[in-house]
Amino acid sequence: MRVLRVHLVGWTASFRYPIFVTGYQPTLPVPPVSTIYGLISAAKGEYITPKDTKVGYVMRSDAKGIDLETIYMLSNDNSVKSNIYKREFLLNPDLYVYLTNLSFKDAFKKPEYSLLLGRSSDLMMVEEVKEIDLVQKHGKKRVGGTVVPFGEEGIWGPLQALPMYFSNTIPREAIRIRPYYVLGDFIEYEGDSFWYDEELDWGVYIHG
Repeated sequence: MRVLRVHLVGWTASFRYPIFVTGYQPTLPVPPVSTIYGLISAAKGEYITPKDTKVGYVMRSDAKGIDLETIYMLSNDNSVKSNIYKREFLLNPDLYVYLTNLSFKDAFKKPEYSLLLGRSSDLMMVEEVKEIDLVQKHGKKRVGGTVVPFGEEGIWGPLQALPMYFSNTIPREAIRIRPYYVLGDFIEYEGDSFWYDEELDWGVYIHG
């Protein structure tokens, strides 16, 4: 399968658990698929969904930390109230995104908007944009740094309900919510549902 592989690096990233609305904000170890579609939309400068491209990704980070963050809550009477809470973040995120639509190459060479991976301060920089071939590799392969739909045989890990992408309406609506295995660490896998990146020696699950 011919794909576009985009390598992005940054200093911090944070992916909120949907079930935590207030108080302490833990981070998922890897981004949900919806974050990847948000990133692609920012690069392209237009609303991108699975109809435009399928995606795969692998993300690693060096460590996890905790930050103090001030939020401002706007009431219906236009009054503002501030609050401080703890938010986890990932240090030195290293993200590889795979796109089946090869025409998006120019968008990542010159993104339309800032590329963010979580909060508005989690800026990502494009290291490389390259066309590669993902191959089918039978037998054992290492997979991780991504999410995989629940029910995929041979995969195990923590489960979390996540959306595939969001609508571009106000307010936004989460679309195609389903349970996913969250693979923060790499595991050994022996099925054929993952494509294989020979250069980086890992499996890639394609969503869409």
